[in-house]
Amino acid sequence: MSQNNLKLGVIGAGFVGGPTMAVMASKCPDLNFHVVDINKERIDAWNNDDVSQLPIFEPGLKEIIASTRNKNLFFSNKIKNAIESSDIVFISVNTPTKTRGLGAGKSSDLKWVEASAREVATYSKGHTIVVEKSTLPVRTAEVIQRILHSEDSDSKSGKKSFSVLSNPEFLAEGTAINDLENPDRVLIGGEDKSAMSLLSQIYENWVPKEKILFTNIWSSELAK
Repeated sequence: MSQNNLKLGVIGAGFVGGPTMAVMASKCPDLNFHVVDINKERIDAWNNDDVSQLPIFEPGLKEIIASTRNKNLFFSNKIKNAIESSDIVFISVNTPTKTRGLGAGKSSDLKWVEASAREVATYSKGHTIVVEKSTLPVRTAEVIQRILHSEDSDSKSGKKSFSVLSNPEFLAEGTAINDLENPDRVLIGGEDKSAMSLLSQIYENWVPKEKILFTNIWSSELAK
């Protein structure tokens, strides 16, 4: 798998997924990015002709959306289609605090992460790189891997297989676009060196290579 003709999808059109893919699309005009979400109103807002009505306000965001949307950046509710056609899928969904059960009021509720992983396991084709890309507790990748493993098989036989990476975000409200365009560092955690290298190549379109750091998946999660 090479960077050429890659298709990238992100599940979750919130504060992380929308701006991150917008900046990536602006920096990688030869790649296609599909942002999907179950929330129709949110997707409609991202597709609003009036870019002042985007669901998220960040300085510089509306200009990027205006220049990339429906060119190499697409927003839709078609989760199945996006997963089927993507070589790399970012999981960037909310992880609210649990309101009931063990850890209520303290620990994160991973129900949306788990649901997203199940959708990837169900709809993906061939080999898919799955990237956890949101504020997630340590060992979330283990949960994702366990779910994906139920569908994992030898890619040489035409069946499904997966590589899971951790790529934490370091975005602050009000400076998210600048944080994405000029990051202090980009962390890529994982075990599959070829998958890590491929994700790095995408970032290298605008991030100096010395700022892209490889680590194991647990260290990447801990860094956040």
